[in-house]
Amino acid sequence: MDISIVNNDFYLSGIATLVDDIDKQLMVILRDGRTLIAFLRSLDQFGNLVLHQAFERICVGQQYADIPRGLFVIRGENVLLIGELDYRKPLRVPLFEVSIEEILKLQKEDLEKKERIEKLRQKAMIEHGLVDDGNPIEEHY
Repeated sequence: MDISIVNNDFYLSGIATLVDDIDKQLMVILRDGRTLIAFLRSLDQFGNLVLHQAFERICVGQQYADIPRGLFVIRGENVLLIGELDYRKPLRVPLFEVSIEEILKLQKEDLEKKERIEKLRQKAMIEHGLVDDGNPIEEHY
């Protein structure tokens, strides 16, 4: 860790570090799994963000599409991760752009596949006695 940064009189901690990123293009990952790319225009002490020219990037495998969202206001508690984009570095995983309709179809298929796998996993756990197959809330009340 660079000690000069810590001893600097202008060192900011927590959400205040984002003040330096105002008017920069950032990637914001939300708790619900959505990924937004936008310019940070404003923030407050609670981590609430105002994003400008936002678009949602949906990736399925090595395919992606960007859906324009415009002005986006995010409550701070919904932010999972924020990072500045560096377009000068090459991507480690090559991505191929597809149409919005195609990526939404792929996303739906991927979600359905994950749900089928989760149901099979739950069934196997119940069969092995690792999980109660009833709803505990309904059983006790």
